[in-house]
Amino acid sequence: MDLATRRLAVNADDFGFARDVNRGIVDAHLSGILTSTTLMANGGAFDDAVELASRHPALDIGVHGVLIGGNSLLDGRPFPLSVAELAYALFNRSIRPYEELRAQVDRILRAGLRPTHLDTHKHTHLLPPVLRAVARLSEEFQIRWVRRPFDLPLTGAPAEIPFSKRLVSRSFHLVRGHFHTVLTRHHCLMTDYFAGFQITGRLGSSDLVHLFRNLPAGTTEFMCHPGYCTTELRSMRTRLKDSRESELRALLHKDVRQAIQESGVELAPFPRLKS
Repeated sequence: MDLATRRLAVNADDFGFARDVNRGIVDAHLSGILTSTTLMANGGAFDDAVELASRHPALDIGVHGVLIGGNSLLDGRPFPLSVAELAYALFNRSIRPYEELRAQVDRILRAGLRPTHLDTHKHTHLLPPVLRAVARLSEEFQIRWVRRPFDLPLTGAPAEIPFSKRLVSRSFHLVRGHFHTVLTRHHCLMTDYFAGFQITGRLGSSDLVHLFRNLPAGTTEFMCHPGYCTTELRSMRTRLKDSRESELRALLHKDVRQAIQESGVELAPFPRLKS
């Protein structure tokens, strides 16, 4: 890849969470800039997501490993509801991250899908036991790309980002060295840059225009959460409801597509990021 090339994977998390989310992801792919999505194997709308993926083979599918929210595929027990609760469960070994996540990868493979990338719900692979499990699964199943959730700085971005969100984003960098060491040891691939964490739940088309016009050279993953917010989603346990429709509108907006084209950014699914 030329050193000046800028390639962008636009990935929607939470495929399989709800039909409202599935429908928004597919529409963002067909009519917007979405290239990829990561699938929740324990999601309530998993079968609907698999059916949609089979009908739209250009949508690049990955694994959205879940250890927070929903139930285990191994024994049906509910997962912890927060990162703090998960950390405690990992400490006392009441959750086995490799076995849990392997069951999720297996279910996706049995459904006939071939995932190309891996990430985790709530970025739990920043926790060392989960990171080791994800790296091992990436190598074992040749799911080569793993998310590096260290946000680009968003200087001058239109969105107002709360200080607490910026602080959490900066805290992720405390484990950056160990994170890269583990993934490199297992021959995982990572994008050069990542964006989307700080503006999740509050992004609009102007934020995307600003971001894409200022992308650095190299490969970037942009994380998003599009969807529709009808009775189904409103009844579910998630803080992202109306914001999913806002993100969908932004991904479909003509100004965003124009900014990508004028900036020379190439949209690409994960397998084509470093071709």
